[in-house]
Amino acid sequence: MNLFRSVIFAVLQTVLTIFFSVVALFSFPFSAHARYRLITGYNHMVIWLARWVLGIQYVILGAENLPTQPSIILAKHQSAWETVAFLCLFPPISPVIKQELLKVPFFGWAFRMLSPIAIDRGAGREALKQIVSQGKEKLAQGFWVLVFPEGTRIAPGEKGRYGIGGGWLAADSGAPIVPVAHNAGEVWPKNAFIKRPGTVTVSIGPAIETVGKSAADLTREVEAWIEGEMTRLPPAAARQ
Repeated sequence: MNLFRSVIFAVLQTVLTIFFSVVALFSFPFSAHARYRLITGYNHMVIWLARWVLGIQYVILGAENLPTQPSIILAKHQSAWETVAFLCLFPPISPVIKQELLKVPFFGWAFRMLSPIAIDRGAGREALKQIVSQGKEKLAQGFWVLVFPEGTRIAPGEKGRYGIGGGWLAADSGAPIVPVAHNAGEVWPKNAFIKRPGTVTVSIGPAIETVGKSAADLTREVEAWIEGEMTRLPPAAARQ
């Protein structure tokens, strides 16, 4: 049954990707926020399909912790689910992504219109400078900035090395950090075609004030909260 559901979902997602890629191209004359509202219709529909076709639902804990001002979200990265869902669940977001994603046919075209912060991950310190300069610009435009500090998707139960980019942006800009933990990888595994039904728990932590703190200290504080919260999340499959 999961294979059948996953096939149907993949077909419908492909159709949506092509359709919204064309929509994205024609949205070029609009403002960045107008383009965002239009293009993220794709995200809403994919998450809707995930619920009704795959049986993947979600619950949000700690929504009251979200600041009123544009902030920097530092989140766990386990699957493709959060890369789609977070653009629906939070205020308008400018995600930090690798430049290669913009070259993916259809998907990359649409992503380019969402005003992401595209960096060369192999550029070392220059990539950090890109995050800070572009991140401050996005915050000034009213966008939140989404950073996956582990850099790549990490399997459930494992932990990657937390990069300093998000902390550096926060220390330089003074914008609050919002740490986020979730267990999407338990139902939407990395690089897996077959998804499993269940309920993803997204836990939003208290905002971390950043003024007067170093990037290294902020990164350690975020890592401690996220990894500690990961041990408290209920199993996704248990909520089917």
